[in-house]
Amino acid sequence: MSVTEGGADSAEHLAYEVIRRLWPLHRTVVRAVERELSGTGLTAGQRALLDTLRTHGPRTVPELARALELDRQPVQRWVNHARELGLLEAVPNPAHRRSPLIRLTPEGTEVASALQRSEAAGLRRMLAGVPAADVATALHVLDRLGEDFRALAREDEARSGPSRTAGPPREPRTLQTPQTSRKPRKLRTSPADRAPHPTAAPHTGRHGAEA
Repeated sequence: MSVTEGGADSAEHLAYEVIRRLWPLHRTVVRAVERELSGTGLTAGQRALLDTLRTHGPRTVPELARALELDRQPVQRWVNHARELGLLEAVPNPAHRRSPLIRLTPEGTEVASALQRSEAAGLRRMLAGVPAADVATALHVLDRLGEDFRALAREDEARSGPSRTAGPPREPRTLQTPQTSRKPRKLRTSPADRAPHPTAAPHTGRHGAEA
């Protein structure tokens, strides 16, 4: 099928369709992640925080905020709460004495890895029959859109001053604890912890599923 100028199969029309699907998809993924996290004391935003540290290693709070594309304040609250649960710890930063590195504790690594294994197993089921090349193309397009929209946001901020990053509203939580040797104790979540959060890694299965 050829790509026609402004037609139903044009690149811009297809891009609109991609963008229109992102918000409902994000809400669906967040609800699934929060069901999975029920009973752990973690929010979907904190799940994304753990995954970032599992994937990229120790980071400062400002670096985590940039990676998650959020303001520093909610990320700092998530870090504080995860430290209280025993999942994160602060260690000295040789590059900046006043900005410690945040890293996963052994228990945090265990919880993050269990979540990732469960999600990976579910994704394999969901994407059965979908060629890896199609997934790679989708990733490439989303990366390109993200880069272009971030560049546009920087141009807008340069003209009008910085704006706060807005995230999606929280959805009700409903879910199940990762099967680890020791569950993190559940704490009360304060209103401050209910800040907007980024999209977490997609949920796809129950905790403890084999990868």
